Amino acid sequence: MTTGVLALQGAFALHEQVLRSLGEPTVQVRRPEHLDGLDRLVIPGGESTTITMLAERTGLIEPLAELVRSGLPVLGTCAGAILLGSRILDGRPDQRCLGAIDITTRRNGYGRQVESFTAQLEVPVLGPPPFRAVCIRAPLLEEVGAGVEVLAWLEGRPVLARQGAIMVSTFHPELADDVRLHEHFLGVDVRV
Repeated sequence: MTTGVLALQGAFALHEQVLRSLGEPTVQVRRPEHLDGLDRLVIPGGESTTITMLAERTGLIEPLAELVRSGLPVLGTCAGAILLGSRILDGRPDQRCLGAIDITTRRNGYGRQVESFTAQLEVPVLGPPPFRAVCIRAPLLEEVGAGVEVLAWLEGRPVLARQGAIMVSTFHPELADDVRLHEHFLGVDVRV
């Protein structure tokens, strides 16, 4: 098994570090040919408009869209959740999303950088203890479709969700010093 990590901008190196600590081979995805032969993909946090523009400039946006439609397990964190969603609020007019999961995201929904925070989340699929969620300019999941399973909530709002093989978090699990979310992602059946 090999997991690709979109490496255009953002926290990709930290995701790679967590995955490798779990024995998972990784590939940095920077060009369309890097998608060949992947069993999973992580789209990290970062700046969602920058990631989208770089994916378009490098010719990755259409191959990424095809790949996520194919049933490949994908984990999108923070900006990755925005890119994987169906609708973006407060984004650039030309900002694309891949429509891989039926969610509406609001960029910087919890506020600016200075309003970043951590929270303890009960995540039943991970079991105890609570998971430490690091929220940095985190998006809000404003709407989730009927086919989306919410895996964790924060103050009445969904922050971790799954639809088929697509899982998104509004927080940064790679910063948590807790590998359980990545372990759970690696346990998802390939090509659901």
